[in-house]
Amino acid sequence: MLRLAAFAVTSALAATAAGPLPPLPLGRLLATPDRLVVAVSGTGNPLTDGEYRLECDPVGGNHPEAEEACARLDQLAKEGRDPFTEPGKRQMCTMQDGGPATARITGTWQGRKVDAVFRRTNGCEIARWNELEPVLPGKRS
Repeated sequence: MLRLAAFAVTSALAATAAGPLPPLPLGRLLATPDRLVVAVSGTGNPLTDGEYRLECDPVGGNHPEAEEACARLDQLAKEGRDPFTEPGKRQMCTMQDGGPATARITGTWQGRKVDAVFRRTNGCEIARWNELEPVLPGKRS
Protein backbone atom coordinates (compact mmCIF):
# COMPACT_ATOMS: atom_id res chain seq x y z
CA MET A 1 0.00 0.00 0.00
CA LEU A 2 2.85 2.34 0.83
CA ARG A 3 4.41 1.72 -2.59
CA LEU A 4 1.12 2.61 -4.32
CA ALA A 5 0.85 5.86 -2.38
CA ALA A 6 4.47 6.73 -3.18
CA PHE A 7 3.84 6.02 -6.88
CA ALA A 8 0.75 8.27 -6.87
CA VAL A 9 2.66 11.13 -5.22
CA THR A 10 5.60 10.71 -7.60
CA SER A 11 3.28 10.64 -10.63
CA ALA A 12 1.45 13.76 -9.48
CA LEU A 13 4.73 15.61 -8.90
CA ALA A 14 6.03 14.58 -12.32
CA ALA A 15 2.85 15.75 -14.04
CA THR A 16 3.00 19.08 -12.20
CA ALA A 17 6.67 19.57 -13.11
CA ALA A 18 5.97 18.85 -16.77
CA GLY A 19 3.32 21.58 -16.90
CA PRO A 20 -0.06 21.53 -18.54
CA LEU A 21 -0.61 19.46 -21.63
CA PRO A 22 -0.79 21.37 -24.91
CA PRO A 23 -4.27 21.76 -26.38
CA LEU A 24 -5.38 19.13 -28.83
CA PRO A 25 -5.83 20.32 -32.44
CA LEU A 26 -9.57 19.70 -32.27
CA GLY A 27 -10.53 22.43 -34.76
CA ARG A 28 -9.36 20.41 -37.73
CA LEU A 29 -10.33 17.05 -36.26
CA LEU A 30 -13.91 18.14 -35.56
CA ALA A 31 -14.35 20.17 -38.76
CA THR A 32 -16.91 18.76 -41.13
CA PRO A 33 -15.52 18.39 -44.65
CA ASP A 34 -17.37 20.16 -47.45
CA ARG A 35 -19.69 17.58 -48.99
CA LEU A 36 -22.37 18.70 -51.39
CA VAL A 37 -24.86 17.06 -53.73
CA VAL A 38 -25.58 19.20 -56.80
CA ALA A 39 -28.72 18.25 -58.74
CA VAL A 40 -29.12 20.11 -62.05
CA SER A 41 -32.00 19.93 -64.55
CA GLY A 42 -33.45 21.82 -67.48
CA THR A 43 -30.16 23.14 -68.86
CA GLY A 44 -30.90 21.78 -72.33
CA ASN A 45 -27.62 19.89 -72.23
CA PRO A 46 -27.84 16.19 -71.29
CA LEU A 47 -24.13 16.27 -70.38
CA THR A 48 -24.80 18.84 -67.63
CA ASP A 49 -28.13 17.69 -66.23
CA GLY A 50 -27.80 15.16 -63.45
CA GLU A 51 -26.80 14.69 -59.85
CA TYR A 52 -23.19 15.16 -58.78
CA ARG A 53 -21.35 14.65 -55.50
CA LEU A 54 -18.72 17.24 -54.66
CA GLU A 55 -16.27 16.75 -51.81
CA CYS A 56 -13.60 19.26 -50.88
CA ASP A 57 -10.56 18.94 -48.63
CA PRO A 58 -9.71 16.45 -50.03
CA VAL A 59 -11.27 16.86 -53.46
CA GLY A 60 -13.49 13.97 -54.48
CA GLY A 61 -16.88 12.89 -55.75
CA ASN A 62 -18.12 12.58 -59.30
CA HIS A 63 -18.51 16.31 -60.08
CA PRO A 64 -17.01 16.88 -63.56
CA GLU A 65 -15.03 19.96 -62.43
CA ALA A 66 -14.40 19.04 -58.78
CA GLU A 67 -11.03 20.80 -58.36
CA GLU A 68 -12.26 24.03 -59.94
CA ALA A 69 -15.54 23.89 -57.99
CA CYS A 70 -13.74 23.42 -54.67
CA ALA A 71 -11.34 26.25 -55.53
CA ARG A 72 -14.33 28.53 -56.23
CA LEU A 73 -15.96 27.61 -52.91
CA ASP A 74 -12.65 28.23 -51.09
CA GLN A 75 -12.35 31.64 -52.75
CA LEU A 76 -15.89 32.61 -51.70
CA ALA A 77 -15.19 31.48 -48.12
CA LYS A 78 -11.98 33.55 -47.98
CA GLU A 79 -13.98 36.56 -49.16
CA GLY A 80 -16.52 35.92 -46.40
CA ARG A 81 -19.33 35.36 -48.90
CA ASP A 82 -22.03 32.70 -48.60
CA PRO A 83 -23.15 31.73 -52.12
CA PHE A 84 -26.05 29.69 -50.74
CA THR A 85 -28.06 32.56 -49.27
CA GLU A 86 -31.09 33.64 -51.27
CA PRO A 87 -31.37 37.19 -52.62
CA GLY A 88 -33.30 39.55 -50.37
CA LYS A 89 -37.04 39.91 -51.00
CA ARG A 90 -36.68 43.66 -51.51
CA GLN A 91 -33.78 43.40 -53.95
CA MET A 92 -34.48 44.98 -57.34
CA CYS A 93 -33.81 42.49 -60.15
CA THR A 94 -33.93 42.90 -63.89
CA MET A 95 -36.80 41.09 -65.56
CA GLN A 96 -34.96 38.72 -67.85
CA ASP A 97 -35.30 35.02 -68.39
CA GLY A 98 -32.18 32.85 -68.32
CA GLY A 99 -34.03 29.68 -69.25
CA PRO A 100 -35.63 26.79 -67.39
CA ALA A 101 -32.46 25.48 -65.70
CA THR A 102 -32.76 24.74 -62.00
CA ALA A 103 -30.34 23.36 -59.45
CA ARG A 104 -30.55 22.27 -55.85
CA ILE A 105 -27.49 21.99 -53.65
CA THR A 106 -27.67 20.10 -50.37
CA GLY A 107 -25.04 18.99 -47.89
CA THR A 108 -22.46 20.72 -45.73
CA TRP A 109 -20.22 23.72 -46.48
CA GLN A 110 -17.95 25.50 -44.00
CA GLY A 111 -19.49 23.44 -41.19
CA ARG A 112 -23.04 24.59 -42.00
CA LYS A 113 -25.95 22.71 -43.53
CA VAL A 114 -26.80 23.73 -47.09
CA ASP A 115 -30.16 23.40 -48.84
CA ALA A 116 -30.30 25.96 -51.62
CA VAL A 117 -32.26 26.23 -54.87
CA PHE A 118 -30.95 28.10 -57.92
CA ARG A 119 -32.90 29.24 -60.97
CA ARG A 120 -32.25 31.55 -63.89
CA THR A 121 -35.60 33.37 -63.70
CA ASN A 122 -34.39 36.97 -63.32
CA GLY A 123 -31.23 39.05 -63.26
CA CYS A 124 -30.53 38.42 -59.56
CA GLU A 125 -30.93 34.66 -59.88
CA ILE A 126 -28.84 34.57 -63.06
CA ALA A 127 -26.05 36.50 -61.29
CA ARG A 128 -26.29 34.16 -58.29
CA TRP A 129 -25.99 31.12 -60.59
CA ASN A 130 -23.07 32.62 -62.50
CA GLU A 131 -21.27 33.47 -59.25
CA LEU A 132 -21.28 29.80 -58.31
CA GLU A 133 -19.78 28.52 -61.56
CA PRO A 134 -18.20 25.94 -61.90
CA VAL A 135 -20.03 24.37 -58.93
CA LEU A 136 -23.11 24.89 -61.12
CA PRO A 137 -22.70 24.37 -64.87
CA GLY A 138 -21.86 27.48 -66.85
CA LYS A 139 -23.39 28.99 -69.93
CA ARG A 140 -21.03 26.99 -72.14
CA SER A 141 -21.53 23.64 -70.38
